[in-house]
Amino acid sequence: MLKLKKSSELATAQAQGKAVVALESTIITHGMPYPQNLETARQVEDDIRAEGAVPATMAVIDGTLHAGLEPAELEALAQAKDVAKLSRADFAACMARGGTGATTVAATMIAARLAGIEVFATGGIGGVHRGAEESFDISADLSELAQTAVTVVAAGAKAILDIPKTLEVLETNGVPVIAYGQDELPAFWSRSSGLAAPLSMQTAEEIAAAHRMRAALGLPGGQLVANPVPEADEIPRAEIEPIITQALSEAEAQGVTAKQVTPFLLQRIFELTEGRSLATNIALVRNNARLAAWIARALS
Repeated sequence: MLKLKKSSELATAQAQGKAVVALESTIITHGMPYPQNLETARQVEDDIRAEGAVPATMAVIDGTLHAGLEPAELEALAQAKDVAKLSRADFAACMARGGTGATTVAATMIAARLAGIEVFATGGIGGVHRGAEESFDISADLSELAQTAVTVVAAGAKAILDIPKTLEVLETNGVPVIAYGQDELPAFWSRSSGLAAPLSMQTAEEIAAAHRMRAALGLPGGQLVANPVPEADEIPRAEIEPIITQALSEAEAQGVTAKQVTPFLLQRIFELTEGRSLATNIALVRNNARLAAWIARALS
């Protein structure tokens, strides 16, 4: 039996018809060390509140799906050890065993749907890994976007991925990819990917209207809103690409595979940029949270 617990803040907000934004929890448990993870999580939640919406951080705690975390629960999760990283495949098993797990993009989309939340803010989505023609390493985030009706605000796909192939898979699966405020697709740390965005919209109201129209047409799946990192915080593509290439070469040389690839690459890029990549990551997550709040307000 599904155990779903809504935070007091979320329950009140939904009862009053207020705007709500879902947040993932892997950025807390797997993204950065304590106490920086807790400080960042609180800051992102406060950014959403400042824009007139209510945050709902998703996580599984002792077999119960939490939609929104109370302050003490958020602090406990930030310090927890051996927390599972949950996607679609292992979500149910973790809950059935009474485990504790943090939600990835795919799992957060599922949790948001169950909790009645239409908008979700994250950093970057997973996608097609470089070399996928041999490894077949493709994130479940892409198939989730094709089937779960949640609008996801991200700074594009993570730049460590094969972005052209990621875009092709999204197109094949009928997922709208909407660049916000520009015609080019952003690439996580960078505002530019060198690729034209399939769609471009200038306002949160346009994005909300497209979300509603998809529902009216009976189309499955969500939307990906690609929100470029603020100019002051970006690492230009020409600067970050050689660093990514070096990190990828090191991962291959060390035999890093499967779920360990992304954490390894992000850590090496953090080291090679002397921490700048993490500062940019935090800036883009906060920027995405603000846009998600505007979209949620337009929907509500």
